[in-house]
Amino acid sequence: MKNPFILFVLIFYFSCFQSYSQGQVSAQKQKSDFWQHVHFGGGVSLSFGSEFFSGTLAPSAIYRFNEIFATGIGVNTTYNKQKYSYKSYILGTSILGLFNVISQLQLSVEFEQLYVNRNFEDTIIVVGCNTFDCDQSYWHPGLYIGAGFSTGPVTMGIRFDVLYDSEKSIYGNAYNPFVRFYF
Repeated sequence: MKNPFILFVLIFYFSCFQSYSQGQVSAQKQKSDFWQHVHFGGGVSLSFGSEFFSGTLAPSAIYRFNEIFATGIGVNTTYNKQKYSYKSYILGTSILGLFNVISQLQLSVEFEQLYVNRNFEDTIIVVGCNTFDCDQSYWHPGLYIGAGFSTGPVTMGIRFDVLYDSEKSIYGNAYNPFVRFYF
């Protein structure tokens, strides 16, 4: 090549192209690494009793930083019905932190915010209700501290709601068993 300017432009062009393509490969590698740490799971619950039904669907996802720490988010929806008494619809979200002390012992902290809608039948008397319309719609938080036994992708344990309110909580008491699974 007789013109040094053209030679300079060609060298500059190819070096930029090479660094641009290496940048794309690095960006693709970082993107794929993120999804390798994400695990999906959650829970499904069905409960039957004497003229009672409850069903819950609660999908969630966690990001595992390492073998010890993980954090995630979840949503849940629950439907309850006690025949001749009430129906309730519950929608909520949660933020979850997991700490594996050892591979079999998992400690957790979870904040849950629920929207509760309870519709009582007209034929029942609700304790503490001074009006004829005792239907309820409200937001209720829960802050749970838990411990569980892990085996593979499943963890079973118990959690305690430090914000438990017997008037508004959807649970019978502050202690709740749980089963978590993530794949």
